[in-house]
Amino acid sequence: MKIRWRLRMAAAQREVWTGTELRRLRAEKVGLELSSASVSALFTKEPSQVKMTTLAALCTALECNPNDLIDVDTTPVERPTALPRPVTDIPKTAASARGRSMPPL
Repeated sequence: MKIRWRLRMAAAQREVWTGTELRRLRAEKVGLELSSASVSALFTKEPSQVKMTTLAALCTALECNPNDLIDVDTTPVERPTALPRPVTDIPKTAASARGRSMPPL
């Protein structure tokens, strides 16, 4: 599953072009202040995690929903499956030990 952060696109669709404009909107509509560094990071980088309160505040400020900010690709990833080794490939010493750790007498 791949997750893409789409804050910049969602903001641009609402004619919010800078982090400063987004900070102002959040302060006006939500009453939640974020540092300019935090807003800049949200605006320019893909975060590894976002607090629910931050996500809700962004949605309120931009008048959008979380699906506008987060794009989740649920296309299954194919993983190679390992084939089991045939019994004939097991060394004779391992086969004769039968799981014992002691040397033969």
